[in-house]
Amino acid sequence: MLVMATYGLVDAIFVGRGVGPLGIGGIAIVFPIQLTVMAIGHMIGMGGASIISRSLGAGNPERAERTLGNVASLAIGISAIIMVIAFPLSDRLLRLFGATEGLLPYAREYLLVILWGTPFRAFIMANNNIIRSEGRARVAMTTMLVSAGINIVLDPIFIFGLDMGVRGAALATVIAMGCATIFVSAYFIGGFSGLRLRLRALVLRADIVRETFAIGVSSFVRMVSGSVVVVILNRNLGLYGGDIAVAAYGAIHRLVHFAFMPMLGFSQALQPVAGFNYGAKRYAKAKEALRIATVRSSVVGLGAFALLMIFTEPLMRVFGDNPELVRVGVPMLRIVIAVFPVVAFQLMGASLLQAHGRAMSAFILSLSRQILILIPLILVLGPMHGVNGIAVAFPISDLVSAAIAAILLAAEVRFLNRMQAGMDTVADRPGTGAA
Repeated sequence: MLVMATYGLVDAIFVGRGVGPLGIGGIAIVFPIQLTVMAIGHMIGMGGASIISRSLGAGNPERAERTLGNVASLAIGISAIIMVIAFPLSDRLLRLFGATEGLLPYAREYLLVILWGTPFRAFIMANNNIIRSEGRARVAMTTMLVSAGINIVLDPIFIFGLDMGVRGAALATVIAMGCATIFVSAYFIGGFSGLRLRLRALVLRADIVRETFAIGVSSFVRMVSGSVVVVILNRNLGLYGGDIAVAAYGAIHRLVHFAFMPMLGFSQALQPVAGFNYGAKRYAKAKEALRIATVRSSVVGLGAFALLMIFTEPLMRVFGDNPELVRVGVPMLRIVIAVFPVVAFQLMGASLLQAHGRAMSAFILSLSRQILILIPLILVLGPMHGVNGIAVAFPISDLVSAAIAAILLAAEVRFLNRMQAGMDTVADRPGTGAA
């Protein structure tokens, strides 16, 4: 997940130093579109991974392979439709997403290239979830290492060497994602996986599609709500702080995203372990997986929080030495991450509920933080307190959503305890042979 986060971070650093704050602001305007594509891939992948984990745990590999094929078809098909729709509407979308006259040229230049990588991005996001559901997390990591490595090498060549500016950053990303897509395809087609990507499995099956969407929709809502938040943020920051405030948050978002990704990694690691053991009725192991993932994710969150608080100014200067960017960005970053470690509870809660097939509970939890809490706070506090009011909305929403997650997690753990107690009672009965 750290490697995956380098996409946006590396692009922003090179663009900030090669183009300036307006370049960072331009790619910040485009980010909601990229996040929407990632959300589609994540929804399909998380939903499919839950089915595959439970199918493997229940001894049904045929359904697992059929799900793999359906995931590939859905990821490519839906993302291709989005790409076709977005090209002719590019300027309208960018203005809707908060592009000012100063930021529009940079945003347009970046978007018209990055759209070509839309199917690659969705395919990688979806299938890396499937790879993790097999327990092959190192393969998923290698996929992102290959892609990020190529991106890091090509960025300075295109941005500085060929003087392509933000368009060069976009082109480097598209090429890198294309290479990662080839790597993932070879993994499934070449027999390296326990699952095979077969032509007959690409034909969509209604029951698998319905279950994939039902389980994955909470992931989609969580990520798309992030996209909606960024759009509203960009528009409000542009209104109350101008282009430099949009650029500052563009840099902050990439730093926070980089810190957030390891926590997301633990939540994704929890999903296949919890799903497999739940399907196999090993409820104690599912609870132990939750405990380990929550504790370690919280520790990572505390470490990231400390680093961001201590090195706030040097980290903002990584994106360039523009004094206005640093002046606006430093206090904004410190406010945004004020209660950052509590995010772990929401992530673990959503992952466990998805793994257990609790689609509605996971959906509610995913909806709470950004749609139900953060957006209203931004719209209320922005007009009252400007940029600082917008920043304060983040820690408040984090605290409230963490409390909701704790309540839902406690209910799920009580359910697992009851199920485990029932199994123990059956095992203790004379004549069962279980003892």
